[in-house]
Amino acid sequence: MNKKLLTKTPVIFALCILCCLLWGSAFPFVKIGYRLLEVADGDVASMILFAGFRFFIAGILAIIIGSFLQKKPLFPQKSNLFRVFKLSLTQTVAQYFFFYVGLSNTTGVKSSIINGASSFFSILIACFIFRQERFTKFKLFGCVLGLCGIVLVNLDSSLLKFSLSFMGEGFMLLATLTSALSAVMIKEYSKFENPVTLSGYQFAFGGIIMCTTGLIFGGRLNFSSIASVVLIVYLGLVSAVAYSLWGIMLKYNSVSKITVFGFMIPVFGFFLSAIILKEGYNINLSSLLSLVLVSAGIYVVNKFSDN
Repeated sequence: MNKKLLTKTPVIFALCILCCLLWGSAFPFVKIGYRLLEVADGDVASMILFAGFRFFIAGILAIIIGSFLQKKPLFPQKSNLFRVFKLSLTQTVAQYFFFYVGLSNTTGVKSSIINGASSFFSILIACFIFRQERFTKFKLFGCVLGLCGIVLVNLDSSLLKFSLSFMGEGFMLLATLTSALSAVMIKEYSKFENPVTLSGYQFAFGGIIMCTTGLIFGGRLNFSSIASVVLIVYLGLVSAVAYSLWGIMLKYNSVSKITVFGFMIPVFGFFLSAIILKEGYNINLSSLLSLVLVSAGIYVVNKFSDN
């Protein structure tokens, strides 16, 4: 791809917003998937099996699409197989194990806020652990604006109830940290391997591990309807397209300029859930203000980024 084109602000904005919109759409469709596939509340094994099928399909689709675009079959280099395996354990297996278990043991409000901190953690890891870029006051300010937007869009009385559990909020925090770490790993590993190849094979490996784990612990899914098959293919396509594009953008831009757009994911998730699920969410002044705050945070980090 054209490296110069992928570093232009309008292109970064368009592709990153597309990724966040796709990821945001996954929130309501995963909930619909639980109903169609007959996954009961608290049935962690079936949730892991569901995620495993989704990401295995995502991996296969990413490899097929990438091979078509490259006009040749995509295979990771032998020297990069261990990198692909480490990424699959971090980005797919660990992140979504902690996410699904944590989500079943805490409120959706708290989960959204904790999950929204992933962008902030990605920047901290890139700056202070991998030393890929410098941390600046503008990056801090942009992240604070984004976090405030996420808190505002999820603001309700449950936030005033102080309660923490390791299997709930603790696991959601671990999911957020593994998500942030995987973003920085993609940035680092894409120096040695095509980002689409990385995404495709790490999803496929991670999906196999999660499917096996879910089946061993008694997970079951009901694919008796056409709608359930279409839905899981759509979710696989969402991950294949979004993560592949995200990886490409991370390859050619600093982590902070890309991951700060992640603040848009819970915002899109909120609005799409309100429209698709009709769960009683109110699109009001506070939710619109949250969108302004998140957008301002993205603008600050991109406008004043030194990398």
